[in-house]
Amino acid sequence: MSFGLSHGRKLDPGEHGITREQLPPHDAGDFDPRTLFNRPDHRLEIEIGSGKGTFLAQQASLEPGTNFLGIEWTGEFQRYAADRVRRHGLENVRVLHDDASEFIRYWCPAGIVDVIHLYFSDPWPKSRHHKRRVIQTESLVQFHRVLVPGGLVHVVTDHDQLWDWCVDHVDAASGLFMKLEFQPPGSAGEGEIIGTNFERKYRREGRPFHAMTLRKKPDAT
Repeated sequence: MSFGLSHGRKLDPGEHGITREQLPPHDAGDFDPRTLFNRPDHRLEIEIGSGKGTFLAQQASLEPGTNFLGIEWTGEFQRYAADRVRRHGLENVRVLHDDASEFIRYWCPAGIVDVIHLYFSDPWPKSRHHKRRVIQTESLVQFHRVLVPGGLVHVVTDHDQLWDWCVDHVDAASGLFMKLEFQPPGSAGEGEIIGTNFERKYRREGRPFHAMTLRKKPDAT
């Protein structure tokens, strides 16, 4: 299925686009995703579900000292986002075509990620598909593992049932995270939460928004 994002223009992800095939096998030994960037010493933030790359392009331009790794499951969106940040000359962005939960679980070492962004993820509304939602008991354990001390997870959704699901799972993981009030990133426009394409579309439709920030608690002793 094609979404027609390129409007007939050939997409060129260049070195900004990465596929799982370019990664070493997850059982081949240590792999540090920071090495995907020209400046691996910079702090790292991950966006799960990058879509067209709006947040990545906007925020990365404001934070040249931060590396942003977007992870997108839909190949056409991944190629579009990678092409977009390439055209903007954003050397601090890479866009990976992969399952984000699997990548974080199997390829990310502990304590290397400063922030995880999860904006308008697929709500998977049918009960039999709930296991595909990003927020799960295991994913929260993995987020906690890969985050630096005090690292953050930002969550935004317009879907009421998904929000209830997220709150229930976060409350059950209260030993891992502290809930905080969400603060919009610098790239958000006036009155916006994030400023992504999805938010702008949903805002025109009059949908409500839910948002929270989770701060990593220290490991239990």
